[in-house]
Amino acid sequence: MTTTPLTSAAPGTPATGRALKALRALAIAACVPYLSLKLVWISGGRTGIPDGSALLEHRTTMLVANTVTVLMDACVIVLALLLTRPWGLRVRSWLLTVPMWAATGLLLPIMTGFPLQLLIRVSGGSVRTQTAKEPFLDGWVFSVVYGGFIVQGLALGALFAAYARRRWGYVWRGRIADLASDAGLSPDTGGRLLACAATVCAVLPVTVHLMWALGADTGLNTATADNRAGDYYALEAMNALYPLAAVTGALLLTFGWGRRLRLRLPLGLVWAGSAATACWGGWLLLGSAGAGDVAEQPTGLMVLTYAGAVITGLLALSTGVRHAHRRAAQHRAGGGLRSSAPASLAGPSEPTA
Repeated sequence: MTTTPLTSAAPGTPATGRALKALRALAIAACVPYLSLKLVWISGGRTGIPDGSALLEHRTTMLVANTVTVLMDACVIVLALLLTRPWGLRVRSWLLTVPMWAATGLLLPIMTGFPLQLLIRVSGGSVRTQTAKEPFLDGWVFSVVYGGFIVQGLALGALFAAYARRRWGYVWRGRIADLASDAGLSPDTGGRLLACAATVCAVLPVTVHLMWALGADTGLNTATADNRAGDYYALEAMNALYPLAAVTGALLLTFGWGRRLRLRLPLGLVWAGSAATACWGGWLLLGSAGAGDVAEQPTGLMVLTYAGAVITGLLALSTGVRHAHRRAAQHRAGGGLRSSAPASLAGPSEPTA
């Protein structure tokens, strides 16, 4: 396998360089509270864990879970460095985009859901609480951890946007209408099939999450049905919105609808919607599979809904990947995009096999 030489990216202005350094420091600093708590728990400490918490019942499971999540959050630090250091431009695309996509999928529902919960609480709405019988964590832990996640997501998102603009700006430059006139880009039949398949698969998770958001308890396990409150219904509505966003972006991108829209809109919908749908659905599926209490074990409908979300997200993501590969191939071939990037923003050439 050979790799084409990478051109040097144009240096940013001093102001831009300082901004990137500040965002990098912010992303890394936001990891400290979460990592500190996890390391305390791994070492046997109980900071933030009340007496009687279910976390104290399964020491081995807690140790494994905390070790895995420490490694996951440590990846944020690696990503922050990769997105701001010169060597980051030499990393193969998939080694960056896969963890960034996963980070988007895990952080976005928290970045939208936690402020939504706070808003509901402030406005006098009901919010789910821990039961006195089985406390889980002290209340302050959620504020510290989720607040850190939100900062991580905002900082990483800004860093990735700046990085992607320099390296792959040609992928989303222009409008949807430009795809039909770009030389060498025929209609993507395979992408259209994937978009249609994603739309069909999205029917189940969208319908079920909307049903739960409107108050139905069909298919819910006992623990979830008994602990619903105002924030639960709002979060279920968001869970229906993510797959809708993913398939909307996929359909716009592959069928050329909304010709006057800029390409970054459907690509953004595909990226964020597919990530939140697939990764959060997978996280819920994994978490529910480990439930020991009968009342907390997932029902058949819950398992199908979470699995349907994973499949929907992956299919929608595939349409965005196909679009990126097609435009990259055209870019390398010198076909020339209708709306070409200025030299100062043109990214380095991609490694080729």
